Amino acid sequence: MVLPTLSHWELNRPALGLAALALVTLVAEPAAAHPFAGTAIGFAAGFLHPPSGLDHMLAMVSVGIWGAELGAPAIWLLPIVFPLIMAVGGAAGVIGVPLPEGELLIGISVLVLGSLVASAQRVPVWAAVAVAGVFAIAHGHAHGVELPLSADALAFTIGFVISTGLLHLCGILIGLLSRWPAGIIAIRTGGLMIALAGCYLVYGDVVA
Repeated sequence: MVLPTLSHWELNRPALGLAALALVTLVAEPAAAHPFAGTAIGFAAGFLHPPSGLDHMLAMVSVGIWGAELGAPAIWLLPIVFPLIMAVGGAAGVIGVPLPEGELLIGISVLVLGSLVASAQRVPVWAAVAVAGVFAIAHGHAHGVELPLSADALAFTIGFVISTGLLHLCGILIGLLSRWPAGIIAIRTGGLMIALAGCYLVYGDVVA
């Protein structure tokens, strides 16, 4: 009786399978890693961008405070409209649409919004939305222009929109202090300080 024999390839079939699997893994892993890495970099960069710049942070917190001072519906409408319009400005910046004197407009936004907070200026809702919208374009455009080359543009935009919403929320919480006399004084003083910071930013951009 002759026993069946296994060929060399049959004996090494498990090893060949493992080698093939390893080769596929090595080829596929870098291809899958780059999109996820770009998305992660984009979201993190976008999320950290607004609070990393004093001008952006002051303007966005001011929008929340001013909305709280105006009351409903501005208290929730402004924090929704500002990030959405800012995303449009960000897209314009990403694709290279120019915005003349964008940095100057950002400085003016800090000055104007700080003044509105300090004076608790009451305006019609449409006017408040218009003011916020104009400044949102400038802030969004600056974010888009500064998009890291390795970042995912969509993830970057989502990151800075979420971060902006959180800054608005901080402003709303500060604005709620107006329920108490001491809180009103603190808000008025804070608004004045923001307006002065805006003056400095405008001056620095004009003389630069």
